[in-house]
Amino acid sequence: MILLVVDTQKGCFNEDLYAFEKVRDNIKRLITLARENNIEVVYVQHDDGPGTDLDKSSDNYKIYDEFAPMEGEKRFEKNVNSAFHPMTGLTEYLRLKGEKDIMTVGVSTDYCMDATVKSGFEKGFNIIVPAYTNSTYDNPYFDKETAYRYYNEFMWGTRYAQVITFEQAVSLLTRESGHRTIGI
Repeated sequence: MILLVVDTQKGCFNEDLYAFEKVRDNIKRLITLARENNIEVVYVQHDDGPGTDLDKSSDNYKIYDEFAPMEGEKRFEKNVNSAFHPMTGLTEYLRLKGEKDIMTVGVSTDYCMDATVKSGFEKGFNIIVPAYTNSTYDNPYFDKETAYRYYNEFMWGTRYAQVITFEQAVSLLTRESGHRTIGI
């Protein structure tokens, strides 16, 4: 198993997110537990290109301070929604390592998280999404809570991922040896 942290950059991760404090605290706890239990933490960062809010050279591009990668933790870069897009190299990296179980956290629920969950599923990975470890903003069609609930409580768990409680995620990370298929 790995813990995949998607787009938790300073320019994306802020108090305007749905359930910000709970999501922040939960992601922070899962990162800590993964490290304590020798489960690899892998980061994906979104680069929108020069002159944008997520320009690689900007402070907004950096990972949110409370989730900052430790030295040696793997990072992948993307300029598309899915972390599994061929340009990132993530799929090949995980296959070379023999990883099948991917616990996925991050933002935004209805953009990069959705694309990552569905693409990971299509590539044959067992995607695990713990409750309140992803979030999003209001949009013209859904308020942020409705968007969060739509994906977490309806869309993903019906086909694309195992959507589990936060407590189940904690249990998985504390008992996981790192290389067996998970049955929840």
